[in-house]
Amino acid sequence: MMKTINDIVNWLISSGALSALFIFAWKYLKPVMIEKQKHAKTVQERELIELLNQLADNAVNSLVSNNEATGHDKFKQATSLVGGALADKGFDVKRETVEQAVQSAYEKSDLTPTVDPNAKPQTGVVVHNG
Repeated sequence: MMKTINDIVNWLISSGALSALFIFAWKYLKPVMIEKQKHAKTVQERELIELLNQLADNAVNSLVSNNEATGHDKFKQATSLVGGALADKGFDVKRETVEQAVQSAYEKSDLTPTVDPNAKPQTGVVVHNG
């Protein structure tokens, strides 16, 4: 029995059938593995963006009541908080991406003044009727 298995393995190697089988399997499995990798990367990126947005919302909302800092200072502080939290978790996110998330959170927060769309703009010109 062992000799038969040994003969079959030797035949597979010497005939090139084993190589052909390996190449066929690789051509079939490689696209499947690449798709799985892409899917995993997409899921991971989606989760990272979700985390980034949550951190930005939390950072901006924590600064709403801080009346001592200017809007620019609050933006810098929120960006620093979010970037630091992501770095602590081992994520490498571009500063521009963090700034965009903080800007988006800022626009949704109470820090952004609401504008009445029906109000007429003030021109700053005072007319005196004499």
